[in-house]
Amino acid sequence: MQLIYGRAAIRYALALALCALALAAGFSLTTYARQTRSLSDGVYSAAQAAKGQELYKAQCGECHGNSMEGAIGPPLVGSGFLSNWSARSMASLVDKTQKTMPFTLPGSLTREQATDLVAYILQMGKYPAGSAELSDVTLPQVMFPTVQQASATTASRSGTSLPPPEGNLAELMRAIAFPNSNIIFNLQLKDPGKQPKTDHVIIPFDYMEWGATVYPGWLAVDQATVALIESAPLLLTPGRKCQNGRPVPIDREDWKKYVAALIDVAKVARRTAQERNYDAFMPIAESLNTACANCHSVYRDKGGTEGSGGNRCE
Repeated sequence: MQLIYGRAAIRYALALALCALALAAGFSLTTYARQTRSLSDGVYSAAQAAKGQELYKAQCGECHGNSMEGAIGPPLVGSGFLSNWSARSMASLVDKTQKTMPFTLPGSLTREQATDLVAYILQMGKYPAGSAELSDVTLPQVMFPTVQQASATTASRSGTSLPPPEGNLAELMRAIAFPNSNIIFNLQLKDPGKQPKTDHVIIPFDYMEWGATVYPGWLAVDQATVALIESAPLLLTPGRKCQNGRPVPIDREDWKKYVAALIDVAKVARRTAQERNYDAFMPIAESLNTACANCHSVYRDKGGTEGSGGNRCE
């Protein structure tokens, strides 16, 4: 009995020891997976950056500038870039590059190409190369340095606190001004009072198509005018940047004038929509087009064709 008890005890002790070793190994692997690496550690190779450079010249330079200084798109070097990516992993930048770039053909890059581009960005940012390439294994471990962020709120003219801008100027315009202006421009083609209201069942169901049946005709015009009036002051939000990374010139008198002109014509459009006066909308649509074009010619398209002005927001 003593011998049997002794062997059982030994087996139990061995089991505990093996369990402890397994746990230790697990903790060791977890610690390794979570360890962070500095950009100064040489996290990419020179050969990888060279591949990224060729790809950048072919697909990225026109938008972000030959030296990544920013053109149509934002700069990819400097304090503003580092602030945007403060304390985030390199995997996040590779993900965004692969899924959203190039702007005109998002998702066309392979994972390897996106990683090579990020290696070139690091090289242009004066971070040293090492012997090993960036890879899916090391990307989560490599972190951008922490940069002190600006204050989380800004004060409006009324003295209330506003959150910092979420989108850049181009994103704001595309989200609100562009679709709602088009509703007004479309009045040059269709009388909203003569658009039939449909209650047909949409199969397969589509929220966009269904939404157009809920607020059709003049209701859509009403809402478009309100959207333009209410959102135009957001063009004066402190801290907002243009698509190329430059600050929106909110203190310039001509910028304020262009914003005021947009609000004025939108208010006229709202009154006219409430009157259901279709014939009066022809000149209003032209006035809205002029208000947009006057601002675009100076701040969006200066130095290039529509949507490509490298000097925008100057």
